[in-house]
Amino acid sequence: MTTGSLGIRSGSYGSLDKQAQNNSISIINNGVLPIQSARKPSKMLKEKERLFHSICKFAGRKKVGMLLLCVISAAVFGWVLYVGKGEDSQEGITRQNISLNNSVILRNPESLVKNDKQSYNISPLALPPPPPAFFLGYTLPPGHPCNIFTLPPPPADKKRTGPRPCPVCYLPVEEAIALMPKVPSYSPVLKNLTYIYEENLSRETEFGGSDFGGYPTLKQRSDSYDIRESMSVHCGFVKGSKPGRNTGYDMDEDDLHDMEQCHGVVVASAIFANFDEINQPRNISDYSRETVCFYMFIDEETEAYLKNSSKLDSRKKIGVWRTVVIHNPPYKDGRRTGKIPKLLVHRMFPNARFSLWIDGKLELVVDPYQILERFLWRKNATFAISRHYKRFDVLMEAEANKVAGKYDNASIDFQVEFYKKEGLTPYSEAKLPITSDVPEGCVIIREHVPISNLFTCLWFNEVDRFTSRDQISFSTVRDHITAKTNWTINMFFDCERRNFVVQKYHKDVLEHMAPHIPVAALPPPLPPSLPPPALSNEPPVKPVETAPERPVRKIQPGRRRERRSGSRRHRKVITGNRDTDTN
Repeated sequence: MTTGSLGIRSGSYGSLDKQAQNNSISIINNGVLPIQSARKPSKMLKEKERLFHSICKFAGRKKVGMLLLCVISAAVFGWVLYVGKGEDSQEGITRQNISLNNSVILRNPESLVKNDKQSYNISPLALPPPPPAFFLGYTLPPGHPCNIFTLPPPPADKKRTGPRPCPVCYLPVEEAIALMPKVPSYSPVLKNLTYIYEENLSRETEFGGSDFGGYPTLKQRSDSYDIRESMSVHCGFVKGSKPGRNTGYDMDEDDLHDMEQCHGVVVASAIFANFDEINQPRNISDYSRETVCFYMFIDEETEAYLKNSSKLDSRKKIGVWRTVVIHNPPYKDGRRTGKIPKLLVHRMFPNARFSLWIDGKLELVVDPYQILERFLWRKNATFAISRHYKRFDVLMEAEANKVAGKYDNASIDFQVEFYKKEGLTPYSEAKLPITSDVPEGCVIIREHVPISNLFTCLWFNEVDRFTSRDQISFSTVRDHITAKTNWTINMFFDCERRNFVVQKYHKDVLEHMAPHIPVAALPPPLPPSLPPPALSNEPPVKPVETAPERPVRKIQPGRRRERRSGSRRHRKVITGNRDTDTN
């Protein structure tokens, strides 16, 4: 038996060349390229041929062919199982990369394409939607007491006609804390807001401005009301790269560091020129005491008073308030300086999410989380402020400020006339659903998102350019922004504001109202003692009794009673002298 005859005989079950060819085709179909054979047989191939010849010597030709066919079939079957298992594993990996959204999205869709021709169609999976990227609000469950809560009518008390608090439906503190949004609210149109820094101030402006707020031109002012996706505006602190560091309204480095650590809720207030007493919040939960940042901004005059009265401890705290001393105030007017922490709190607390501003004369009596839940989160709002309890028209507010002497009348008139030229009109029902143009600005509740930050920046710029009476400029800034976006402000009742803050008197009023302590008067000296009576043999003289003198009644001028007409006069009637009618 020769090698050639063996090769020809084995061809009845398919020659070796054809078998190799078929094997390579099956491998190609499974996605693997065939291995090209070398031109010259290697030593390993020669040894395999010798082994094959030795097997053929002891076995028949037919048995050898059957053996080869079984081996090839087993190899092909094993390869198919291997490839199938790999595809199943790849399919499992692809399913893990599916992100849950309204429509199913694949992260690696190229892995589903084979030979650039065949693709798989994935049907949408019935999976729950993913959490939204922005806070979209919530509704309380049906039947909740706050859903059916209505304001009762004011009590009919004719003796008290002024503003008064009204009931508010708050959630328990634990529920309010659980409802705090995990993601920020949506900011319409504006997504990125930066602030202008000017190392060398340009004072080329038409009017207004300051070294602290800059001197924006009227063209820059108009451009700031053109709401875009990315904006850069004046927002105070223009002379420094960081608010509070050589900008005017300077703060110590340790204070700036502590303020940057506030990442949640900030409650801010301010007292300048020792104008008010610091009021401690009441009804505050332990969780709020641990997580809420309570900051009170004071000037050097107020700090000296607190140190002399031993109210300020070594940690710069008075109760829950952490005090921050302001150096180099940018304005001589303390009321205008107070607008900086009121409107620019987002610049001083860059990492805070929510803030609650209260004037220094107010006392907080409700937990901050309950206030945020009631006026922001439940309303799906990013800015909330109470409307004025009496006035709702800017023109009426301006006249009231002039009558009360709150600011220079000529400056108020100039500001109002400027706004009229821009389109300011008296408030009317045509502005509904806007219910008022005049806020009660002693409390501001807000979320620090780009659109609300822009609003307070532009509001501060108006206060810096015109008068410091922020009630006059509020509606102008609001209407400019709402004309370009669907952003709204929650203007709640003033009686609801009076439910969670109690208004105190300024310090000068309290000192005037304090009762004067009367000086203890010394008792009158005792009369001198009479000398003892001399002894005599004469009987004692009986004293003459005299009628006691009636005290003279002094009639004060202007207090004499007028005689009533028709009143009877009692007089004595003497017998015999009574007049009788002769008729």
